Amino acid sequence: MKIIAISDTHIKHGSILEQLPEELVVLLKEADMIIHAGDFVMKAAFDELAGLNRLEAVHGNMDEIKLKEILPERRVIEAEGVKIGIVHEAALSLQDTTGAWYLAKEMGVDVLVFGHIHKPVIERADMLLVCPGSPTFPRLSEPAAVELVIDGGKISGKVITLTGATCGAIESARSFYK
Repeated sequence: MKIIAISDTHIKHGSILEQLPEELVVLLKEADMIIHAGDFVMKAAFDELAGLNRLEAVHGNMDEIKLKEILPERRVIEAEGVKIGIVHEAALSLQDTTGAWYLAKEMGVDVLVFGHIHKPVIERADMLLVCPGSPTFPRLSEPAAVELVIDGGKISGKVITLTGATCGAIESARSFYK
């Protein structure tokens, strides 16, 4: 089973499919499931993504009230025997995933997918901690998503770097070293 995890798309107007990188839209269509860890912003973005493929999602802190009324703050799903937790806010910073680890323990999951920090993270402890970053508004990173593969009850993940707007700090550092 292949799952594409995204978060923090922050779509404030227009079509989400027109604002996501083209290669990501292809991956989302081909996946067995999409996980979105919050901050769609508009309900229309959620609806459009839900029409594309199977979508499991939670609301984020920036989502409009319509989304907060229909999406939970956190959820646990099961895919091929693997328990996956989804939440928007889990880590306190880009460098510290301790809070995410405790939340995963509390939720009793094998994998915790979270958003909010806009930077991709995959960390394996006694569970897998995954932040897909943001495909549209990355922080200290390139635009990204995460591909999760479940095979024989085991899960693995990899960061997929996408084309699109890069964090201004990355662009500034690149120009400094030219």
